[in-house]
Amino acid sequence: MSGTTEYPVQLIQPDGARVHNPEYQALIADIGPDELWQLYEDLVVSRRIDTEAVALARQGQLGLWAPGEGQEAAQVGSAHALQPDDYVFSSYREAAVAYCRGVDPGAITPMWRGVAHSSWDPAEINMTNPAIVVGAQGLHATGYAYAAHLDGAEIATLAYFGDGATSQGDIAEALTFASTWSAPVVFFCQNNHWAISEPVHLQSATPIAQRAVGHGIPASRVDGNDVLAVLAVTRQAAARARTGGGPFFIEAITYRMGPHTTADDPTRYRTAAETGEWARRDPILRMRRLLEREGLFDPAAQRRVDERAGEVAHRIRSATLTMPDPDPLELFDHVYATPHPLVAAQRRDYAEYLADDPASGENVAPTLREEGVRS
Repeated sequence: MSGTTEYPVQLIQPDGARVHNPEYQALIADIGPDELWQLYEDLVVSRRIDTEAVALARQGQLGLWAPGEGQEAAQVGSAHALQPDDYVFSSYREAAVAYCRGVDPGAITPMWRGVAHSSWDPAEINMTNPAIVVGAQGLHATGYAYAAHLDGAEIATLAYFGDGATSQGDIAEALTFASTWSAPVVFFCQNNHWAISEPVHLQSATPIAQRAVGHGIPASRVDGNDVLAVLAVTRQAAARARTGGGPFFIEAITYRMGPHTTADDPTRYRTAAETGEWARRDPILRMRRLLEREGLFDPAAQRRVDERAGEVAHRIRSATLTMPDPDPLELFDHVYATPHPLVAAQRRDYAEYLADDPASGENVAPTLREEGVRS
């Protein structure tokens, strides 16, 4: 498999029409009506997770949130291509992947509220907690993949990151190591066109996938708003990794419809015309149009999907509102593996500061707990 970096792979047009592509259609030949509806449900639920978390952040219940609106197909399609034994290394925007991997919705927000260093047990679902340091997970995934290869494990390791991370040395180093040692890792770049306020055309003069080719790693570009195309391309790459084919790079071309995080204002650096154009390529609307075109859309099934999305949102909100407020002194925990005298001194100083002025710690944690607060 050599991949393609010239034209993005597409299997569903924005109007819901199928694209004739025998090579990639063969990779999803098992996807029938039930599977299409499951993909559609996961797209809808993933967006509801996102809107609920954004609302919680706006209401002061989360310290921050990194929205994934618009990128659901890239995440849901790739997550469905993986097997339970495969291992995922994520950035901070893969809530949809976490949901598809089986994370309890109530375990998605603790880290963003500051009450836990880890939102879930990575060993339970073979997926790491979010990596906040941009691009660091690329190296972690490559090392894990190579170790799995040495152990004889026939698994794929997948690393998620954005277009901005490809400007970090960590990703370049990961590509170099993976290529040299043929590590069975799939690099999954969600090119959402913006690294905070930096447009992608200022980050790379060529398609991002070409960078992998320069390292000797085959790559494909895929329409990241087409869940079936993403599923097919990721299945192919993951199967290659599991069978000793070495690394592969996927550039999923999508768009970040919301802000970089809830601390960001995207209207300061991009136009309404641009976001409007991408709204017409919405991944959920595209999947619904496919269901309608093929006579599979069912209003009763849509109601069940909406009910499931509402249940997940309620679980997230109720879990978040009942979480304990974080202890301000926990800021100093786990800075080093073993206690450090300078950190211990800083902790004592801060404890004395809080003791002298208890009110100074009141705003460290969100405190909106009024009954009836809703998104």
